[in-house]
Amino acid sequence: MEALKLDEPASHPFNSPLETGIRALVLLEAFYPRQCDLIEMTWLDHLVVHTADLDGDDVPKSLHPDLPNRAGELLVRRRLLERSLRLMQQMHLVDVSDSEKGICFVASQDAPSFLDLLQSTYTVQLKQRAKWMANRFAHMGGAEIKTLIEAKIGRWTAEFQEEKSSGSSGSL
Repeated sequence: MEALKLDEPASHPFNSPLETGIRALVLLEAFYPRQCDLIEMTWLDHLVVHTADLDGDDVPKSLHPDLPNRAGELLVRRRLLERSLRLMQQMHLVDVSDSEKGICFVASQDAPSFLDLLQSTYTVQLKQRAKWMANRFAHMGGAEIKTLIEAKIGRWTAEFQEEKSSGSSGSL
């Protein structure tokens, strides 16, 4: 057995494929049975931690700090989400399908059992915000959500994400 090397830096858990994958899984479970494409997941992943970017009296406080220029996060979030969703698929927690929208993701039948095990304060708050978002967006179509994203985090960012996606219409 190989000895543990104490001088090696530990991998950073924040915004890792595992953390982002769990966040994506929480969103997919909250939105179940709705299937989401990569663009939608990118938008939802941003909004679930920056809920204060949305309007309304019932909007929960953001989980992550409201830093200036956070809209730029979307530009790097897509590739990380893609890797994260692939990881969750390998763990049989996310199912992938090919539809008229392109490649879509949905929580697998094993997702609820796995998510029930996650009970940290952060995860509980994340689940609450994801359910709140799912309720808020339940009757909105893809065009309405895209308009909302453009108004809140910028048209250029939303369009950039759509152009970067291969074969996805960006509808929710």
